[in-house]
Amino acid sequence: MQIRLRNTSVIRTLFLISLVVSLLLLIGCAKKSNRTTKVTVAGEAITRVEPDTAVVSLSVVTQSSHALTAQEENARKSDAVSNAVKAIAGSSAEIKTSDYTLQPQYDPRDNSLPKITGYNARNSVIVTMTDLKNVGAVIDAASRAGANSIDGISFVLRQTSPARGQALADATQQAMNKARSIAGALGGRVLRVVEENESSTVSEPQALAYESMTRGYDLNPRAQTPITAGQLSIRSNVQLIVEVES
Repeated sequence: MQIRLRNTSVIRTLFLISLVVSLLLLIGCAKKSNRTTKVTVAGEAITRVEPDTAVVSLSVVTQSSHALTAQEENARKSDAVSNAVKAIAGSSAEIKTSDYTLQPQYDPRDNSLPKITGYNARNSVIVTMTDLKNVGAVIDAASRAGANSIDGISFVLRQTSPARGQALADATQQAMNKARSIAGALGGRVLRVVEENESSTVSEPQALAYESMTRGYDLNPRAQTPITAGQLSIRSNVQLIVEVES
């Protein structure tokens, strides 16, 4: 009877020892398998696309010895320019005033008190349009109607353009591929993305700038100022902090 009790005690002790060892092994394996590290990776993508919007800045400048005369003439010409631009650019174009000034002109040769010799009125407007083929026609129509200063042209890309999203997706994919390569070299895998930062810039083609023009224009409607938009470069940068199992 005593022998059986001793055997039972030994078996129970061995069972407990085995259980403790198994638990320790499981805990060790769990700690080993859950060991992680954070890795920072970056991706960059450059996409060249056609612009979808043109922004034309133009002005009507009038001069007179009387302020009211300069204002009235400017208002008449500015209204004519607005109507001419709308007729060519269409209803989808946006026309808005960007600046209006009425300034006295002084005789620089007079060494005594400044003497006003006349007044200079300037009405500047910005035309935003999506029909890029008609940019030259808009410039010509505005000039014929009375615009005598074409201040500049720029070509841009709308924020909602699919090209922006594609560039961002390509940069993100490049960063994730780097993360997977690092994880594979460590004998593990990417668990999750901890933090993400992204930025995008659009390099515009060189803007076509015009000096103030006062010369006459050929009234032949077939004569159109040639305008070429060029391409835009979208550069997207993505930085990811990922958790890697090693």
